[in-house]
This record gives sequence, structure tokens and C-alpha cells, in this order.
Amino acid sequence: MKVKDAMHKGVDWVSPETAVTELAKLMRAEDIGSIPIGENDRLIGMVTDRDIVCKGLAEDGFDSRTATARDVMTTGIHCCREDDDLAKAMRHMEELKIRRLPVINKSMRMVGILSVGDVGQSAPRELVSEYVKSVSAHHH
Repeated sequence: MKVKDAMHKGVDWVSPETAVTELAKLMRAEDIGSIPIGENDRLIGMVTDRDIVCKGLAEDGFDSRTATARDVMTTGIHCCREDDDLAKAMRHMEELKIRRLPVINKSMRMVGILSVGDVGQSAPRELVSEYVKSVSAHHH
């Protein structure tokens, strides 16, 4: 099975200057836990609901009225290709201990996101079990 058969399609990114409050509203409206951040036609980061809490709200001096995606985003984003084998992408997610992986096409355009939910719906049971155990382990 290929990543493109399991991924969530039609994902857009937002600017790093997008207000954190707008990110939270978008997450609520779309029922999603992460938003890709793009600048100059390139994916530069990702903001998760956890980023907003841990890198934002939990920090002294954080001002949610002025904070932007750039203030809380995770940089150094890893991706996979839509034609990658799903098991390969899952191993990559497992190694990185991540729950979401942007998907790009041959033209280096983001075409979707592979999430733990997508994996749970599409991958063989034994792969899902191994992946969930690894990704859900406590980070040290």
C-alpha cells in the first residue's frame, strides 16, 4: 500500500505570521491537531495543539494576543512522498516518534498529511500495533 492511499488529502498551510489564536480556531473548526506552516513556497514548520500549549501558554510572558505561528512552531520538518510504501513512512514516523507526517509529490508540493488516524484506518494490524506502541512511549 502507498502513502497516497492512506493519507488525508487537500491539506493547506498557513503563514508563519498567522496569529496563534487563529491557528487554534482553525484547528477547532477543521477538527485537526496540527497545521503546516509555509513561507516562500516552502514548508518551514508545523504547529500542533501541543506546541500551542507547551511552547506558548505554559511559558511565562507568553501573550496569546500577539503570538504568531513562528513563535510556537516546530522547525526541521520531515516529509514522505505520496508514492512511498506506507510501511516505510510508518517506520519513519516511528523513528521520529511523531504522529503526523506531511506528504509531498514529485514536484515537492505538499499534497496531504499522514496521521496516526490514517495509519490506524489503513495499515495492516501488526504494523499499527508496533507503530502505536513506539510513538506512544514516553519521551525522555
